Amino acid sequence: MFALMQSTRTQSLHLCIDPATGLKAVIAIHNERLGPAMGGCRYLAYPDDDSAMTDAIRLAQGMTYKAALAGLPLGGGKAVIIRNPHVENRAALFEAFGRFVDSLEGRYITATDSGTSTLDMDCIAQSTPHVTSTTRAGDPSPHSAMGVFAGIRATSMARLGSDNLEGLRVAVQGLGNVGYALAEQLHAAGAELLVSDHDQGRVQLAMEQFNAQPVASEALVGTPCDIFAPCGLGSILTGQSVMQLRCAAVAGSANNQLTSLQVADQLENRGILYAPDYIINSGGLIYVALTHQGVEPAAITAHLARIPTRLTEVFAHAQAEKRSPARVAEQLAERLVYGG
Repeated sequence: MFALMQSTRTQSLHLCIDPATGLKAVIAIHNERLGPAMGGCRYLAYPDDDSAMTDAIRLAQGMTYKAALAGLPLGGGKAVIIRNPHVENRAALFEAFGRFVDSLEGRYITATDSGTSTLDMDCIAQSTPHVTSTTRAGDPSPHSAMGVFAGIRATSMARLGSDNLEGLRVAVQGLGNVGYALAEQLHAAGAELLVSDHDQGRVQLAMEQFNAQPVASEALVGTPCDIFAPCGLGSILTGQSVMQLRCAAVAGSANNQLTSLQVADQLENRGILYAPDYIINSGGLIYVALTHQGVEPAAITAHLARIPTRLTEVFAHAQAEKRSPARVAEQLAERLVYGG
C-alpha cells in the first residue's frame, strides 16, 4: 500500500474501526496544497480490505485533479466505508463515521458518493461540521449531470463538428442518480438512447420515459453509437474493452474510467476522443464545494458553465500535441497542484 501511496503521491491514509456500530472506514487524503481535501464517501462491499484502500487512494488522486482543474481552492480526498450486509443501525454507523471525519480537524470534508445519500450526510453532520451534500445543502447529482451533459456537447463539437445532439446515438452505461438525470437531459435534446443497468427497474423507467433502447450490460461497450457514456463505477476502460468500442467518443460521469494512461493512448490510436473524467464530471464537486462555502446559486451556475470551456481547451492542446486528452489533463492538473 505504501508503494501505491508513493506512486500516486498520496499524502496520508487513515483507518478507523468502531466495534459498536460495525464501522470499518478508510479516508485517503491525496493533497492539501490548494486547500482542505474534499471528496465523497462510498459505502460499498469490497472483496478485501486492500481493495477498499486502493479504491480510496486512486479516487482521492482524481479528486485533487478535479478540484484543481475546476479552479477550486481544495485538495483531494476520498472515504470508503466497507459495507457489511448486517448493519443494525445505519444512522449510528454514519454518526460514528462523522466522528472519524471530525478527528481530522477539517483536513477532510466529506460528501455523498456511491452507496450514500443526503440522509446519510445528515447523520454525519450530527458529529462534524466537515460535511456537505446534506438534505439542506441538496443532492449534487443533478449538477453532476448538468456538467456531463454540457461536456458531451463540447465533446460532440470537437469530434463530430456539431454540439447539436438531436439524432445522436448515446450509450449510457449506468442509470444511477447521475446517469438517469443525464439520460433525461439527453432525451430532451433529441438524442437516441441506448441504456444498461443492473437494476432492471431503472432500465424499464428509461424505456418508458425516454424511449430508450435496453442493451445488456456486457454488450453495451461493443454496441455501435456516437458517444459512449460510462456512468457507473470505474475501471470500465481496459485494453480489452477499448478494442470492443464502436463509437466516436467516450464522455461520461464515472470516476476512474481508465485502468491506465496506456489505455488512453489506445483510445487515441483508435481515433476515439476521450473526455477526461475528472473534468467532465466535476459539476457535483463544484456544487457541493461552493454550497459549503455559502456561494450564491447564480455564481455556482456560472462556475458550472466553465466545464465545457476547460474540456475544449484540453481537446485543443491534445490535438495540437498529438497526445491523449487524458495525458494533457493530468499534466495541466499537476502543474496547478505541484507547480513547474
